[in-house]
Amino acid sequence: MASIPIAMLGLLLFCFWAAMAEAKYMKYKDPKQSVNVRIKDLMSRMTLEEKIGQMVQIDRSVASAEVMKKYLIGSILSGGGSVPAKQASAETWIEMVNDFQKGCLSTRLGIPMIYGIDAVHGHNNVYKATIFPHNVGLGATRDPELVKRIGAATALEVRATGIPYVFAPCIAVCRDPRWGRCFESYSEDPKVVQVMTEIVPGLQGDFPPGSRRGVPYVAGNKNVAACAKHYVGDGGTTKGINENNTIINRHGLLSIHMAGYYTSIIKGVSTVMISYSSWNGKKMHANHELVTDFLKNTLRFRGFVISDWQGIDRITSPPHANYSYSIEVGIKAGIDMIMVPYNYTEFIDGLTYQVKNQIIPMSRIDDAVRRILRVKFVMGLFEEPLADHSLVHELGSQAHRNLAREAVRKSLVLLKNGQSADEPLLPLPKKAPKILVAGTHADNLGNQCGGWTIEWQGLSGNNLTSGTTILSAIKKTVDPKTEVVYKENPDLSYVKSSKFSYAIVVVGEPPYAETFGDNLNLTIPEPGPSIITNVCGAVKCVVIVISGRPVVIQPYVDQIDALVAAWLPGTEGQGVADVLFGDYSFTGKLSRTWFRTVDQLPMNVGDKHYDPLFPFGFGLTTEPTKA
Repeated sequence: MASIPIAMLGLLLFCFWAAMAEAKYMKYKDPKQSVNVRIKDLMSRMTLEEKIGQMVQIDRSVASAEVMKKYLIGSILSGGGSVPAKQASAETWIEMVNDFQKGCLSTRLGIPMIYGIDAVHGHNNVYKATIFPHNVGLGATRDPELVKRIGAATALEVRATGIPYVFAPCIAVCRDPRWGRCFESYSEDPKVVQVMTEIVPGLQGDFPPGSRRGVPYVAGNKNVAACAKHYVGDGGTTKGINENNTIINRHGLLSIHMAGYYTSIIKGVSTVMISYSSWNGKKMHANHELVTDFLKNTLRFRGFVISDWQGIDRITSPPHANYSYSIEVGIKAGIDMIMVPYNYTEFIDGLTYQVKNQIIPMSRIDDAVRRILRVKFVMGLFEEPLADHSLVHELGSQAHRNLAREAVRKSLVLLKNGQSADEPLLPLPKKAPKILVAGTHADNLGNQCGGWTIEWQGLSGNNLTSGTTILSAIKKTVDPKTEVVYKENPDLSYVKSSKFSYAIVVVGEPPYAETFGDNLNLTIPEPGPSIITNVCGAVKCVVIVISGRPVVIQPYVDQIDALVAAWLPGTEGQGVADVLFGDYSFTGKLSRTWFRTVDQLPMNVGDKHYDPLFPFGFGLTTEPTKA
């Protein structure tokens, strides 16, 4: 055998290693390359199976590392209350998310998945997270800078659990309080909703100076991708019926319900979620004109469009009645990622069949995948796909609880203060011999947090998470010598005979979310009204209403000395006592019209026959008490 000269052997080895290096170097894995170059390179390597996998989002309850690898799934979500374990720690969340991610990273191309969760008033599925006031209360603050800080705090708490994507903000313009999601809307006024989209740069981070606006942007691993929802007209349905039909002309749709999308897109929102509702009888999940022609082509939205939970199933009535049709019209409408969330093989098989048989063009698949990959590249998911424990301390931190407490203070709206302007009842004196605290919501953390808290529908009681009830806050705030008597539902004779200096009554709605909150009568459930009558009939009283919207209060206003709309304040009830006893001023202004009777609904500011009990923008003020 002829010997190979050493120089020749060296050259061969060099060529071999160079070829190996060339094979290993992939442009899409190089963060120095532009996002567009990386997308193009990765897509040129992807099979149809890999592309369709990117378009699928499944619930964590059916996910595993094996499923992610086998089906090449692009995304996972936690639905409301979908958690790794009851009262799971941040570390447990991280371990779960990373385990799923490792399945994705072990695939041929190693495309990371994106994990999404509803964080609609803080990281609300997670035990011991800070629960901020719901959007209806934040709208009453009229403080976009505050909302931006809440977005940043929420992002840190979400990242503390290893999650990089939130289904927030809800930028619905709720035009009828009978809608069960009205508390997720900042206001009936599109201008207020537009201003509050400042939460988007709070969640995602600010664009660097001089960079291009209007493209998806996430600043880094202390921020999350945001999702403007629900596109479009979700807050305008007939009688406020959830997922129903919004009957309005094009000008009305674009000027009222579209308003928040214009600003969110300019601010770089990464994703948009489609609404279950219809516009003039056409399901939004099937609306090519609004999803593709308007959102993508006219507004030049560059992120990805995601369906709602089983959103394409509900294109038909009953849902899932003709799934192949739902796949076709949903994907053709322009939806990029489908929140399946359980029957993912049925979706994958159905979409694959339609592409292979030219029912859905390959160009539509490529558009979807291009958008999904853009968001993943922009977020830095390819560089840092796995979470570490460095932010665990941010979950429910004291700084965030202080911020939530500030938000509570600023969200409270004072609707009445004394039987005459000359004799205000608020602020209340901290020193008094004996005071009464009454009502179903005075000592109930779950009631004051509302829906979308730990569970999808929320939970009544004090065992759901950590926080401060209004009763606890009152006890902490009054003078140590003041006797605080708590009786949830006292009778009239007891109140009359007990010589209270004054009473604080806290009543309102039970927790609810979505369709379960649709309500045509909007009355405070018993025993709320009886408590108001019994207590306020016997002693000077301030009534605090805990609700996700204006409720029927007119029959009781005359007997109430002072009336406060506290909305759904979340875990930091101390913020209520801060203002009640004069450590801070009342400054909140109604972001919704407070009706007299439900027969007036829908009634919004600017309507011809506008005759509210308390008009939009109303809110009395107080001066803080000098210490």
